[in-house]
Amino acid sequence: MLCRGESSRSIKEDECSRDGKFMFCPCGTKLNVIDVETGSLLHSLEQDDQEDITSFVLSPDDEVLVTGSRALLLKQWNWRENRCVRTWKAVHIAPVATMVFDSTSTLLATGGCDSTIKIWDMIKQYCTHNLKGSSGVVHLVEFHPDISRLQLFSSSMDYKIRIWDLNSSKCVAVLDGHFSAVTSLAFTADGNTLISSGRDKICMVWNLKTRESIRTIPIYESVEAAVLLPEQGDFSQLGVKKQGLHFLTAGSKGVLKVWEVATAACVYSQPVPFEPVESEEEASEHSLTHCMLVPERNEIVTVSVEHNIVFYDAQTLQLRKQLAGYNDEVLDVKFLGPGDSHIVVATNSPQLKVFELSTSHCQILYGHTETILALDVFRKGLMFVSCAKDKSIRVWRMNKDGRVVCVAQGLGHAHGVGAVSCSRLKESFVVTSSQDCTIKVWNIPESLTSKAKAALISGPETLHAQMTERGHDKDINSVAVSPNDKLIATGSQDRLAKLWSCPDCSLLGVFTGHKRGIWCVQFSPVDQILATSSADGTLKLWGLQDFSCLKTFEGHDASVLKIIFVSRGTQLLSGGSDGLLKLWTIKTNECVKTLDGHEDKIWGLHTNKQDDMVVTASSDSSITLWKDVTEIEQEEAQAKREEQIMKEQELSNLLHEKRYLKALGLAISLDRPHTVLTVIKAILKESDGRKRLEENIARLRKDQKEAVLTFLVTWNTNSRNCHEAQAVIETLLKHEAPDNLLQYSGIKSAVESLLPYTERHFQRLSRLLQASMFIDFMWQNMKLSDVSQQEDMIL
Repeated sequence: MLCRGESSRSIKEDECSRDGKFMFCPCGTKLNVIDVETGSLLHSLEQDDQEDITSFVLSPDDEVLVTGSRALLLKQWNWRENRCVRTWKAVHIAPVATMVFDSTSTLLATGGCDSTIKIWDMIKQYCTHNLKGSSGVVHLVEFHPDISRLQLFSSSMDYKIRIWDLNSSKCVAVLDGHFSAVTSLAFTADGNTLISSGRDKICMVWNLKTRESIRTIPIYESVEAAVLLPEQGDFSQLGVKKQGLHFLTAGSKGVLKVWEVATAACVYSQPVPFEPVESEEEASEHSLTHCMLVPERNEIVTVSVEHNIVFYDAQTLQLRKQLAGYNDEVLDVKFLGPGDSHIVVATNSPQLKVFELSTSHCQILYGHTETILALDVFRKGLMFVSCAKDKSIRVWRMNKDGRVVCVAQGLGHAHGVGAVSCSRLKESFVVTSSQDCTIKVWNIPESLTSKAKAALISGPETLHAQMTERGHDKDINSVAVSPNDKLIATGSQDRLAKLWSCPDCSLLGVFTGHKRGIWCVQFSPVDQILATSSADGTLKLWGLQDFSCLKTFEGHDASVLKIIFVSRGTQLLSGGSDGLLKLWTIKTNECVKTLDGHEDKIWGLHTNKQDDMVVTASSDSSITLWKDVTEIEQEEAQAKREEQIMKEQELSNLLHEKRYLKALGLAISLDRPHTVLTVIKAILKESDGRKRLEENIARLRKDQKEAVLTFLVTWNTNSRNCHEAQAVIETLLKHEAPDNLLQYSGIKSAVESLLPYTERHFQRLSRLLQASMFIDFMWQNMKLSDVSQQEDMIL
């Protein structure tokens, strides 16, 4: 996600690169660089001081990025390489609230919370101007597009627009007309007209020659941005019928509107999927906080208060792409589409989000009036069902072009609907459960399977519950339909799981054994088994024939909120309230893997049809995709084993052929100290072994010599192998200069390890030499004694 965990902070200052390929989004101490095409995060520019970024700006040539933080520092970045080029003090005595480059990318203006404006020369790297006179926080600065005029426009908390002459460093004019914060300034191509927008629900047109107001245009909503439409281009679909100035506004009602300056009339209002409301309080969740034109891509980009970034065609305002910047608490997630190309997400809101995985393009689905609690998808992946706190369920269908529409809705529960499950064989029915302790079975008419187009015209069909049954004494947390559509399982806060026949909802049996409420129930795709997870931290498997507990899995330290069967029913994957995922092998009862991918409760857990990917969603606002790499790892391990066998065979052949240099190199590459020792022993056994050893060691590369040095440290600890180790040491000392040896990695530790054992070997050899000399002495004495005896006998 673009901006995770920053719900309280507006991303009003999002910016696009000039070519429209990259988006820059502030997120606390980081500035995220987003690839617009894929929606993926390229990298994050992070503050070393761990202070929040208060403002940033990208130069018009896309080369220089500058950020300002609460630490009162300005940083210049090479954003493509994720590298900070320069850091300097902002000189402001309070954080920088806004900044802007001039059209040449050489001057930078910073407006601070200390009521001052500084101008910086980015080439010579010094502050050229310190402009004083504003009242309160300076929240808006703009250079005049004609750099020859050397003028800067600013606005602060007194709602006035000041014009500064940079030649004299003085305020030469004050444009007074707004009664609330000025939010944007837009200049015409000739630089003689200025349009200002404000939260006082008006836009003002100024003549910059006379510095007087030409016209005041009532907008009837707080305006966050006004963008002038280019003079060139066909904007007839936006109500532009004649020549003259036209501009686009974005504000608190969440609707883009086009205005004609000459008549002060709104000539176009964008159609929106939600119901437009007059009250700004009600419209706050749809409010737009930022709007910009990207001429090179002919796009209008808007940012909403909910952090949704939307790209429109500039000439038609047709939606091109939408990125969701923030998800709030994620309550459920499911794969969607015939090839699992999308995911549908229920966040802590009445809207659903459908993401295309390849591009991160997001559709927002309106319909529910309160928070959506759960989702389920039919087998084919084209239809899915949502249920919400508004006591309703809705059936949605994806068209061939990827658009999703609501085709049916149903009302009937007395309280919020907390769980839903779809039929598995056909798109024939839906089972729901609620806080009213009942389960309901809803029939899906066959007409719905092809009703997506008709729903756009006639609206969604109304569903009615075919069967209602009071199932538990407390809230029902989970419901599941068996793979053959003949059974229904429910799990409740009353610590019981129950099995029901479908569709008549007659009770077949009760599963008792959990010590706390049950959060999730799931049928095995291959066996007559039911899996349950509970707040007692355990998972249990139950037999459907006798309702007995077959196995219990213990390992979670917190409530187990979700479980699914994976690996074709041979393993279980569970998600806990501590943010941990655990993978269990059913046959051995063992937890084979623990995955730490979330920081809070895991509410959503779903596997795709191929059974090789899993998606998880959590209260930490993040959605994570996991790929099963078991087969890949097994293939890699097998390939390594085969390669090892081939190399060992090759090594054996080299030794047999007495090609010692290649044998040494191969043994070192295999990281086989014992094999290297075997090769050296084979060399030393030759008649001219010492000479051949010196030749082979001398021809090794430096990294290979370093590896041999590491090996011989171990050999030297054993008296059986110390002779070979000392022979190699002697060779290295003979043929390598001391300065070269000092460059070897690990030489210090190697010498420290070699010295004590070499000393011990020397002492042992000395003792052996002394003993051998004593034997020789005794032998000589014995020979002398024998000769003297012979002489005596002769005499």
